[in-house]
Amino acid sequence: MSENIDSILQQEDKEHSRDVEIERILGAFQLDAYSVLALQPGCNTEVIKQTYRKKSLLIHPDKTKNTRAPDAFDKLKKAEKVLQDDKSRERLDSVYADARTVLIREKKWTIHDERLKGEEFLSEWKEKTKDLLIERELRKRLAVKAKMEEEGRMKRKLEEEQEERMKARLEQKAWEDGRDTRVGNWREFKKKGGDKKKKRKLLG
Repeated sequence: MSENIDSILQQEDKEHSRDVEIERILGAFQLDAYSVLALQPGCNTEVIKQTYRKKSLLIHPDKTKNTRAPDAFDKLKKAEKVLQDDKSRERLDSVYADARTVLIREKKWTIHDERLKGEEFLSEWKEKTKDLLIERELRKRLAVKAKMEEEGRMKRKLEEEQEERMKARLEQKAWEDGRDTRVGNWREFKKKGGDKKKKRKLLG
């Protein structure tokens, strides 16, 4: 009986741990892969692999009834992919480095200040990194929007030019198609004019 209770309690404890981790992952800032995996910047590739494996096994949708597990698992997987890609990780590390520099400058500290190792600074560092990541994402989206708008303007311009060319071709075709009619009308006009002159001569 005691063993059954212990087993049930252990299972409940595991489920609780899964639920807590799922909520933590879903609440982590999406643009910061380190935060999603609960890692510090600068960690090596092996640590990233081990952490991802441990957390993915913990929250895997097949191991829990939590309906939010698939979303958390997907977010965790994307974060791991970012950190395993050299260029993506380099960009993220660059933002972290910029955030650290900005904070040190704002606080008027030196790079050797012992307070840089404290939990308070680490927390502020993550928040500053979050701010810079948001700014970068906004600039990126604005650039994409501007590019799309420019492409839209170019497309409309090309369509207008194409429409003008089509209109000119149709007008040219209409002019050419009406040539015989115009020539016939002119001949008819000349003919009628000639008859009138002859009649005036006869009357005179």
